[in-house]
Amino acid sequence: MNENTAREEICRIGQSLFERGYVHATAGNISVRLDASEGGGFLITPTDACLGFLDPARLARLNADGKQLGGDPASKTIALHQGIYAAATPFDPVTRCVIHTHSTHCVALSLRETTGEFLPPVTPYFVMKVGHVPLISYHRPGDPAAAALVGETITRYGQRGTPIRAVMLARLGPNVWHDSPAAAMAVLEELEETARLVCLVSVAPQPLNAAQIDELRTTFGARW
Repeated sequence: MNENTAREEICRIGQSLFERGYVHATAGNISVRLDASEGGGFLITPTDACLGFLDPARLARLNADGKQLGGDPASKTIALHQGIYAAATPFDPVTRCVIHTHSTHCVALSLRETTGEFLPPVTPYFVMKVGHVPLISYHRPGDPAAAALVGETITRYGQRGTPIRAVMLARLGPNVWHDSPAAAMAVLEELEETARLVCLVSVAPQPLNAAQIDELRTTFGARW
């Protein structure tokens, strides 16, 4: 994906997320890691920008060290995004996009007393399309400690043979990543839909059993 296409895709995905209520006001951010052939570095949505009204020309352009080269001031979450890319690419070298939102049902579910994994394996598509989602304890927005903890968590899951594509920041929202903005958005959509289902049921849902999960692994390559 060249830089111009990446700029257009960030804006397209941002508008789609905003119009469908996955983000609101100036919450959320999207970044893309550029190939070396495009000069490397990153594009990221500007700080306090509304994802529904992005201008491709005003996206923040940063070099590989996170130094801003152009565009409006970068989102304060760039350090977290850089940490995700650094930790995820050893296990998924094609990782190109990170999306963070304050999706309603994900955040609502994280307000409960929850530790460890954010969601159990309650639906086959959650297992197949999202996989494990560790819950990261609350840190203020932009806290470097959160970025370090997310990186450590990605590495730990990858080393045990279950690479992840998402983490849930308690009280803030999910961070998801994949090989393109569209693919990352699909992970986010499935994660938010699963959280919505869990919020809607009156009792804790029964997770899929070990045999059912193993069938999803062998049939679809699910990472669980």
